[in-house]
Amino acid sequence: SLKGKRCLIVGSGTSARSVAAKLLQYGAIPVSFSDASGHVYEPDVDNAHFNDPQDIFDIPCDLCFPCGSMDVVGAAEVETLSNNGCMGVVEGASASVTDDARKLLKKRGMMYGPSNVTLTGSAVAHHLGAEMTDELLADHMGRIYKEVKSTASEFNARGDLYVGGNIQGFLRVANVMMGHGAV
Repeated sequence: SLKGKRCLIVGSGTSARSVAAKLLQYGAIPVSFSDASGHVYEPDVDNAHFNDPQDIFDIPCDLCFPCGSMDVVGAAEVETLSNNGCMGVVEGASASVTDDARKLLKKRGMMYGPSNVTLTGSAVAHHLGAEMTDELLADHMGRIYKEVKSTASEFNARGDLYVGGNIQGFLRVANVMMGHGAV
């Protein structure tokens, strides 16, 4: 459950604001937003700090949601997050976690929601259009999660959603190409 979890949001664009709104609906506590000029950290309702602490990744959190630029979370950031008790990183933007950071997340046993899986939610929501409900989206995302997890296990990468997502995506494209006689 996300209820009561302190969530570090890196970024301040549409994705970051959408993630914050959804986190609030689930009872989580978004504690930050950031952009090129720095970050705002709100440890409690009556207090807000600009660029204090100096590094946004020094802010204590349960989960981190990088929703900004690519490669914003590297191995050093994962090390800091882990040492401060963060349980995982969920990408809200494309490729915001570096390869070295991905390896360290796995080594540290932290949860990792890779963008190649998490960003499918926006595609599903777009496809559903006016018919979309939270329940329908949750059903589709649950199905996708199960497929990705199963694919990772099938290809000897048990628990690695990044690998499972990449293989699952490749297989979907390959099967469509074969169905059209392109292969």
